[in-house]
Amino acid sequence: MKEIALFIAVLFSAACFSQKNETPADSCSSIVKVIPYKKDAHASYYHDKFNGRKTASGKRFNNNDLTAAHKKFPFGTRLKVTNEMNNKSVIVEITDRGPFVKGREIDLSKRAFMEIASNKKSGLVYVTIEILK
Repeated sequence: MKEIALFIAVLFSAACFSQKNETPADSCSSIVKVIPYKKDAHASYYHDKFNGRKTASGKRFNNNDLTAAHKKFPFGTRLKVTNEMNNKSVIVEITDRGPFVKGREIDLSKRAFMEIASNKKSGLVYVTIEILK
């Protein structure tokens, strides 16, 4: 009986690993395609004063949502943003344009930033950005 269970487990794991360029975004989601975009990117977060204002996409910004601003990605694009220091990651949706500070790649909502930040008082982290399809 143990041999059969072991065989099924090995067979199942081999099937999961055989899919090319498809990685689970998180343990609760189905398999999606993950496309690397950028490493060592600077990520910051929105100031509280923007809470409730309209974003470039027309949606109201909420610091408690998992959203982000990027200069180039189309609205609705889902990104996996991973803190390079602690490997914590979050999935965000692009709803706005920015950041407009030189050297910064992405602005996260406060909730998204706090979920991946090691130092909650810092305003900037180095992240890896991946596109989810």
